[in-house]
Amino acid sequence: MKFGITALALFTATLFSVSVAMSEPGKESDVGKARVPADEMEEAREWKNPFPATPENIAKGKALFTGKATCFTCHGNEGKGDGIAGAALDPGPRDFHNPLMKNRQAGEYMWVVQNGIEGTGMISYSPGIVSEEEAALIVLFEMSLLK
Repeated sequence: MKFGITALALFTATLFSVSVAMSEPGKESDVGKARVPADEMEEAREWKNPFPATPENIAKGKALFTGKATCFTCHGNEGKGDGIAGAALDPGPRDFHNPLMKNRQAGEYMWVVQNGIEGTGMISYSPGIVSEEEAALIVLFEMSLLK
């Protein structure tokens, strides 16, 4: 009987740890999944950032990301998805260094900033928190992290 109870406890603990690992707060999920609805994707992909990706503009975007826009609280100062508030989110925030993000276009990033992502902690930031111009600078910074 003792062996049966021990085996049952071990089995239960294993199941619990597997289920926690599958939906662990703070861990990003479905990176390859498009966040822009299919009926809005063409328009999002047509958006062109009005700012060139110069070191100065990227620095402005980082200053907004780590300041006024408070993106860093979830995404971390370097955009790795390791911000202190992001640890409690399920799914976790994006890691902008993730190679799977290379397939994203600037307009997809902008759509997310403007609309948020339902079912996640990502809220709409523009125009309420940052202007469209500021959001475009933030997108430059986020996209620069893949290089």
